[in-house]
Amino acid sequence: MADISMTWYFILIQSFVIVILIALIFYYSRKLSDSEFKKRSQSTLYGKISEQFLPFMKTYPYESKSFRFLGSPIDGVQFEEDKIILIEFKSAGGKLSKRQREIRDLVAQHKVVFQEIKIN
Repeated sequence: MADISMTWYFILIQSFVIVILIALIFYYSRKLSDSEFKKRSQSTLYGKISEQFLPFMKTYPYESKSFRFLGSPIDGVQFEEDKIILIEFKSAGGKLSKRQREIRDLVAQHKVVFQEIKIN
């Protein structure tokens, strides 16, 4: 009888330990996921801030005074005497979003227009 109650006691202890370990795994995986999200979010924020300063860098190939920042869906527009350039700043590993690729394709298809709208 004592052997049976000791067996149940050990099973109960092992079950309790397993439940605690599973709870710890879920807790730390959630914390890891949250910290990865915060890191990506912070990286995006730094990217948006730095985009506003890039036209003033020495390596920027155009006159920075002629750049107008938009932010979304493209970073900005560069106005030159002989052309207008839609600018999107990307880091080395950055890729265009679906919307940015659509805009690029519209420009390539010459589907960009100038429209004057008069307000009465």
